[in-house]
Parts: sequence; C-alpha cells; structure tokens
Amino acid sequence: MIYLHQLSNSVETLPILTAVIDTALCVGAGGSSGSLADKPIVRNAEKNLLIPASQLKGRLRHECEKIARGLGWSICESPNPQTMCAQRAGVPGNFEREEYEFTDAITGGKNHHCLICQIFGNPALPSRAIFDDLIYTEDPDNLPTEVLRPGVTINRYRRTAEDQKLYFLETSPANAQLRFEGKIHLQPKLKPDLPDYAKVLIWAGLKHITALGGSKSAGLGWLHWAEIHPLEVDLGVWDFLAKGRL
Repeated sequence: MIYLHQLSNSVETLPILTAVIDTALCVGAGGSSGSLADKPIVRNAEKNLLIPASQLKGRLRHECEKIARGLGWSICESPNPQTMCAQRAGVPGNFEREEYEFTDAITGGKNHHCLICQIFGNPALPSRAIFDDLIYTEDPDNLPTEVLRPGVTINRYRRTAEDQKLYFLETSPANAQLRFEGKIHLQPKLKPDLPDYAKVLIWAGLKHITALGGSKSAGLGWLHWAEIHPLEVDLGVWDFLAKGRL
C-alpha cells in the first residue's frame, strides 16, 4: 500500500518524457460513445489525446524483464499473479539469492522479490515507480475531430476476410509528429529503499520501446523518444547487474 504522507517528501521525478509519434496512433477506449468508430481513441477530460500510464508502465516492465533475463537474472512471469513474486508457481530459476531478499517495512517479514518486482511491484509489493499519462498538450481543437481507419476481421484458418466484419478505428492524424509528454516518479525513500539499478533498467527499457497502442503490425503507434537525458551511473551499479549469471 502507498501512503500519501510517505510520498510528500520522498519522490524523485525524472526529466519529462516526450514521445514523438511518427505514424498515426491508435489507443482505443473500448465501450466509449459519441463516435462513429467501433474503437474510439482515448482522451482525457479536456479532450486531449493521451497514452495511458498503465500502458506505458506495462510495456516498460516487459522491456526491463527482457533486459534483466538477458543479464542472467531470474525474473518472475507477469502479469499472472500466481506466477509473480512472491508465489512464482511453477516458475524456474534461483529466486532465493541474497540480492532478492526483501524485508517488508510494515510487517517486518522477509520474502524474496526479483529485480523487476522491486521496481514495478506485484500483488504483495507496492510499485516504487509511479507513471503519468503521456498527454498531447496542444489545443485539441487544432486536430481533426475524427480520423477513421477501416479494417476487416481476418479468418486465420481460411486466410480470408470474414463476411460482414468491417470495423473502424479512430486514430490520431498520420505523420503529424505529435508530441506526448509525461513524467516518471520514483520513490527512493519508501522503505525498503529503491535499488540503485532502477534508473538504469528504466532508461534502457525506454530505449527499447519503439511503438505503443494497438495495430502496431499495421504501422500504427510507431514513435521515437525525444530528449532522454543520459544517466551518470556509478560503476558499482554495472558491476551489480553483471552478477546475474553468478
């Protein structure tokens, strides 16, 4: 659980993230009304386009997991709670190592949580990384109200289009270089302390994210990051991450 009085003086905000969308963006809001599209694009209360924080966090966690596994660390399997720390039902690997030992600041109990869970949390551990929505902050009136892209459902068995399965996706304007901005907040003083390697994995994971939203295989949602500042990392952090295969 996250306590507001703990957050007030213990939050470190990383520099603003700016995602520049190179193609059209399709982040659907299923069940929304007021649009001709079957899958309208999600907006905030001010009608600004946005990329939900939950999508950015989930994608970043996935990339960080791949990096940590590549370095030889045992990582649980999200997002199924039964295969995440601390249950890890049927997940192979060495999770009893010293680097995974974790003492709960409230209960005082000890458990083992992998490197990724210590940053992004799990059902038994609060996240130490809090994400903002990435928001297109320009005046939404300057954008077309609807950009509809047709599609059709494909029968994967017959490899043909299904009858009467035409649908419409609402997207942002194509090739408009829209800039979506947001922040990541870290809680270094939320006991136990945020590990030193957290910034390194987050920074490296962001570099691996090249698309967000739906229909990426159809060319939607491809992006690049502007102004990701390089990190000054102590050599001890690199030495620690290199210990994964030991």
